[in-house]
Amino acid sequence: MRELVLRMAAENAHWGYRRIAGELARLGRPVGASTVWAILRRAGVDPVPRRSGPTWAQFLRSQASGILAVDFFHVDTVLLRRLYCMVAMAISTRQVHLMGVTTHPTGSWAIQQARELAMALDDRVDRFRVLIRARDAKFTDAFDAVLASETIQVLLIPVRAPRANAYIERWIGGCRRELLDRTLIVNERHLRNVLATYENHFNTHRPHRALRQAAPLRPLPDPVDPDGKVIRRGLLGGVIHEYTQVA
Repeated sequence: MRELVLRMAAENAHWGYRRIAGELARLGRPVGASTVWAILRRAGVDPVPRRSGPTWAQFLRSQASGILAVDFFHVDTVLLRRLYCMVAMAISTRQVHLMGVTTHPTGSWAIQQARELAMALDDRVDRFRVLIRARDAKFTDAFDAVLASETIQVLLIPVRAPRANAYIERWIGGCRRELLDRTLIVNERHLRNVLATYENHFNTHRPHRALRQAAPLRPLPDPVDPDGKVIRRGLLGGVIHEYTQVA
């Protein structure tokens, strides 16, 4: 009976425990609705409203090829100035694009970054249909209008729900751990150079589990001689290391 209940639940995502109990009765296997509910609960099967539609994670995975994510983060310099950065990511490829750095992140500045992002995407802009962003006041209606002109719909995440924009938040966290927490930033120009180097490292070298250890812009090479020499290259004074095999 348990196997049959779980099978019906798996094959009919919109069926609740009462509907399953009714179907069992039609098969000549009467069982109480509370018993069906208990079987589903012990098996960890969610109630119907949570089974009938895709979860947020399932939505992102299924629509990843057409989704962009964008967010702000800040960096404090050794001169006690706070700089603000905007970054965008293509969810399907994990490719990151550093949009800009400023000391005054106004709405007009954000609009200009949206225009530059559209130009940077160039002929690839038609691939994207959705942009995920936070409810930050710096993202104005004009910012959304720039993207709407490229037929990109803006999707707002819930209030105080950073996990809804998890991909870009994970990149920001990784950038802090791997780079910013280990580097003394002097000024805006210095931060731009540091982030540009990390952006190139992330897009062309850093392995990604979601891409089967490949980099967003560079596929994995063919197998090579395991006895070949491996050399190390230091970036940003040795804060980041890249390894390359040579003949």
